[in-house]
Formats: sequence, structure tokens, C-alpha cells
Amino acid sequence: MTLETVLVVAAALFAVGLYGAISQQSFVMLMMGLELMINGALLALIALWALSTGGNPQGQMLAIVFMTVMAIEMALGFALITNVYRVRRADITEKLRKLKG
Repeated sequence: MTLETVLVVAAALFAVGLYGAISQQSFVMLMMGLELMINGALLALIALWALSTGGNPQGQMLAIVFMTVMAIEMALGFALITNVYRVRRADITEKLRKLKG
């Protein structure tokens, strides 16, 4: 696969994620859009790193650390969403007018 193909796929992932994050009102769909955006950026980062370093494993290690941080961030986000739903019964962003309890 060429670099251009990988970058086009990464841009498509980012664009679909951006559309999902902007157009949806559901918290879960918003988080899924953010996840797609991060995955697109990570794919572009890995592709550019592999081209510039010739397969140096340091770039792969950075990507693994980045994916670990991304998974932790998504787990915390879903925990917050679950807590908001339990306390306020709000499953879409429009139901939350104020965040102060």
C-alpha cells in the first residue's frame, strides 16, 4: 500500500468521525465520532512515521502508547456518560442544560 492510499483512508476516517461528532446528539455516538477522529490521526501518524524512519520500532512504540492513552480516555468518557445518565436520565446532549448539580 502506498503512503497516499493510507493517508486518504486516514483522512476519510477523520472526516467520518468529524461528521459523527458534530451531527449526533447522543453521547455514545459523539464518543464514537471522537474515537474515529483519533483513529484517523493515529493511522496518519503511523504511516508517516514508517515512511520517514524506515520501520524504526520507536514509532510503533509511540503508537502503542498513544492507543493505550486513547483507550483510557474513552473508558473515562463512557464512565462519565453512564454517571450522567444515572443521575439525570439524560441520554442526549440537549437534555443537559447545565452541568452544575
